[in-house]
Amino acid sequence: MSKFDNSKVMPRYSVIAIIMSLVAVAVIGKTIYTMTAGRTYWLEVAASQKKDSVTVKPTRGNILSCNGQLMASSLPEFKVYMDFNALKAAGNDTAFIDSINYISKGLNNIFPEKSAAYFKKYLMEGYHKESKHWAIWNERIDYNTFKEIQSLPIFHLSKYKSGFHWDEFNARRRPFGSLAQRTIGDMFGAKDTARCGLELSYDSILRGTNGIIHRRKVRNKFLDITDTPPIDGADIITTIDVSMQDLAERALLDELKDPNVNGNVGVAIVMEVATGDVKAIVNLDKCSDGEYREVKNHAVSDLLEPGSVFKTASIMTILDDGLVDTMYTVQTGPGVWNMYGRDMKDHNWTRGGYGTLTLPWTLKYSSNIGVSRIIDMHYHKNPEKFVQGIYDLGLATDFHVPIVGYSPARIRMPHKNSRGQYDNWSATALPWMSIGYETQIPPISTLTFYNAIANGGKLMQPRFVKQIVKNGEVIYNNPPKVLKERIAKESTIKNITRILTEVVSEGLGKKAGSDKFLVAGKTGTAQMSKGALGYKTGGTNYLLSFAGFFPADKPRYSCIVCIQKTGLPASGGGMSGVVFHHIAEGIMAQSLKLNVTDAHDASSVTIPTAKTGNLLATDYVLNSLGFQITNGWNGAYPFGNPIWGTTTIKGKSLTFQKEQTPKANIVPDVHGMGARDAVYLMEKHGIKVILTGRGRVIKQSVAPGEKVKKGMKCELRMG
Repeated sequence: MSKFDNSKVMPRYSVIAIIMSLVAVAVIGKTIYTMTAGRTYWLEVAASQKKDSVTVKPTRGNILSCNGQLMASSLPEFKVYMDFNALKAAGNDTAFIDSINYISKGLNNIFPEKSAAYFKKYLMEGYHKESKHWAIWNERIDYNTFKEIQSLPIFHLSKYKSGFHWDEFNARRRPFGSLAQRTIGDMFGAKDTARCGLELSYDSILRGTNGIIHRRKVRNKFLDITDTPPIDGADIITTIDVSMQDLAERALLDELKDPNVNGNVGVAIVMEVATGDVKAIVNLDKCSDGEYREVKNHAVSDLLEPGSVFKTASIMTILDDGLVDTMYTVQTGPGVWNMYGRDMKDHNWTRGGYGTLTLPWTLKYSSNIGVSRIIDMHYHKNPEKFVQGIYDLGLATDFHVPIVGYSPARIRMPHKNSRGQYDNWSATALPWMSIGYETQIPPISTLTFYNAIANGGKLMQPRFVKQIVKNGEVIYNNPPKVLKERIAKESTIKNITRILTEVVSEGLGKKAGSDKFLVAGKTGTAQMSKGALGYKTGGTNYLLSFAGFFPADKPRYSCIVCIQKTGLPASGGGMSGVVFHHIAEGIMAQSLKLNVTDAHDASSVTIPTAKTGNLLATDYVLNSLGFQITNGWNGAYPFGNPIWGTTTIKGKSLTFQKEQTPKANIVPDVHGMGARDAVYLMEKHGIKVILTGRGRVIKQSVAPGEKVKKGMKCELRMG
């Protein structure tokens, strides 16, 4: 007989089977519902737990000077916020209310421009609004300020417990401030995008490559999972020399601020002759508040009529064509010469002019009549030949300067129509072009031309960037580039170099010269056109220039200085030439290397004198310099307990004389000591020191041997 009663068991199995079937149908039904009607809802829920393709910005590369000094670097900046929802969810809202006064006071200490009451009211407003992204401070802050805020009550907790969170940015900072600002470049701070200069030109290299992460929410926290790591930007090494840049900027700024100058715009560029490296580039604009700042890169973008610095090219062209030599003479008359119905004037026309001049003296005196007549007499019927000669000198070359806004020179080539008549040329075009009008040339092009003269005729590409470096390795090398091996015959280069040297030593460029080395160059004073308004409407504006190189016998650097000003006095040699002089002498002084033996003569004192004070320190210094002390310690104990005394010289030997240190309650004698030892000894005796002057102690206000009193002060006069 069976143990189981089928009549009782089977109904139970049937009930279980029916229930399981119903559950299975329900699961299938729910699945179908989720996949169809509920699909959109559950996709939104999944999306809230996951964030795909979150961009991670790389660190922007640095811009360095030619010797590795930081000129632009990326530093972290932060914007800080509060998520009051997260604060309440973590159960720390009560603690926040209890700490609000401390938090507000702390924020007031960090940002004193806002009161503690303001911060309390402001934060409570965000608290009541239950804001998830309430800005604690509306501006970006640096890392140190960020850490100060993060140390405040509540804020020091994790962001999931405190609600304190932040956005991080790569802020661009220039350690040398505005030095070469328009050339190094700027960033749009809010967008972290390049604005101008090398920052913009090399943006793709400096910027690097964005990384990508996705974020998944696990136990109410987002975890970052890297898909593609960011690739940091590379560094670029420029040709800028910080010391030369600073020197050029100060020299130019001093001249612009001179009441006799009161310049509107100033430009100075220094170029290394052999390489074409731009070592300094200054662009200063006078702003509405009367201060000078870098606003526009005039050095590469200003298309202006260069004036008399162009005369060098005119004379070189005719010398190179062999139409005249340096003994050629020209009649300039009384300083006024009518040329095709228009008067050409020399700067001294009110004083009777120069009369007859040889070709070199037309440049030395910067004679408009002399240069224009020489050119017009030989090229009037064939101006194309003259302009082609200017092209051959490199003045019209597009140098592809890697700075946004650069404009190559515009020098008009004569053109004839089908009837053989010039359709873009007039009778006066050639004479006025020969003296620097009728053309538009940026200062960088003029300087590159003068640099070629200094370089023996070799035309170099102006170089702003030497290398691109990543993780200490050079990934791109940009060597000096020769654009043209020779812009003119060797004889022409030698003749023009001699003439330019005489312009400075004998002519109008004397203020640019130096009594320490030879300088070659040319002055330029030109009226500036105001377009359709002409040259003199609303007051005459002048472009004052000096372009040249130094030392003239072995050129190392070329330089151009341009000043734009309104009204007289206006002198290229007397104003821009002065700036050139200061830059040239400053650069040569920086590179001056002297041997210490040059300072020795029969009267030289070869044994040094030492101040009264700590003999151990004196012994260490004298031994390091190679001097032996008869009763010294061979420099072995520089940091031992001080031994006080004096140093005496006997013949060619040095001897120490120890002195007993007075008791702790007695004022010591510090006469003859240096500031360091005197202050140490006085303060060890409990006496506060007031120092005046420098050198060694020559007088102490409290006499040695007096008893020390509490709070005693002693003034030490140094000399």
